[in-house]
Amino acid sequence: MTAPEDCRTMAEVRAGVDALDERIVALLAGRFRYMDAAARIKPDRSQVRDEARKAAVIAHARAVAAREGADPEPIAHAYEALVEASIGYELTRWDTRRSA
Repeated sequence: MTAPEDCRTMAEVRAGVDALDERIVALLAGRFRYMDAAARIKPDRSQVRDEARKAAVIAHARAVAAREGADPEPIAHAYEALVEASIGYELTRWDTRRSA
């Protein structure tokens, strides 16, 4: 994979993005397996949404973005969507486990 600063063509940029997307999706799949575990462990559905934890996760993502030299705002926006999707997924998994 060509480093971003060394890319000279859009084909190189796209290849780099595609390679990173493969890794990101694999990591997200692992993250959602933790949501499965959370749905299994939490005894009450009301525990799925935790606004304090959500804020902490997004703040941490902002801090990591800044440390990595990235603009924290788009990262925080992506994490807002990720956490909301994770909550929705966990609620569905929680409901499925309890109705089985």
